[in-house]
Amino acid sequence: MSISATDAHTADVLAIAAHRDDVEQTCGGTLLRSAARGLRTAILDLTQGEAGTRGTAEDRAREADVAARLLGVSWRQALDLPDGAIANTLENRIKIVGVLRAVRPRVVILPYWQARHPDHAIVASLGYEACFLSGLAKAPAVRPAAPSARNMTGLDEMSLPPHRPFKIVYASLYADVRPSFIVDITPFIEQRHAALMAYRSQYANQAAGGGLFVAEEEIRERTFAEARHYGLLAGVLYGEPFVQKEVGLVDDLTLLPVQSL
Repeated sequence: MSISATDAHTADVLAIAAHRDDVEQTCGGTLLRSAARGLRTAILDLTQGEAGTRGTAEDRAREADVAARLLGVSWRQALDLPDGAIANTLENRIKIVGVLRAVRPRVVILPYWQARHPDHAIVASLGYEACFLSGLAKAPAVRPAAPSARNMTGLDEMSLPPHRPFKIVYASLYADVRPSFIVDITPFIEQRHAALMAYRSQYANQAAGGGLFVAEEEIRERTFAEARHYGLLAGVLYGEPFVQKEVGLVDDLTLLPVQSL
């Protein structure tokens, strides 16, 4: 799923992640809920997944397309940042700027800034700085390497008008941190799981990575237990956690949804 030059301004919510399958694990239910509410959703994976212990970049591309359809996203694309060595450079920020200016999301979801995998941690700052840069009319016109924003959109990314997302939130499922809020994904938990399991090259039982990966029969139990934990914090069955850096704004105290006692 890729953007065309005639299909810009396409997403209300854009999830940016390091690897194909990161979004499915951390905010797939939220994308499903957003799509069910009539919002247009999109995913930008920053690497091809070439350094993974299991499968190939080509395997993961095919699986990501299946997962995207299960998640109901408007489009999905992967850039060419090096898997396992993502860096917060101006060139990489410009690559993301091209997508932000074409897609023009109101909300961007990024991974939480503390993570075991260095790629996940760096994407939090890389994505944030790209969102800022995207709003500058005189942003440096660095030409990224293929597959570039020009290839994705058919347009020179710097010819697109500036755009800065209104809101950035951080998917914090694997972080030991108190969430700012929880999204109720109860109606979508099965479809969320199906989207994750579309990555057969990663999660099906196999010899490669046998000591590193969770057994296939345990994945459902673990992911549902995590979602159940966060759901309980918010008084629902299953939830996904997020952190925002800004304070919240409340108009009516009587409409706050989570019961105190």
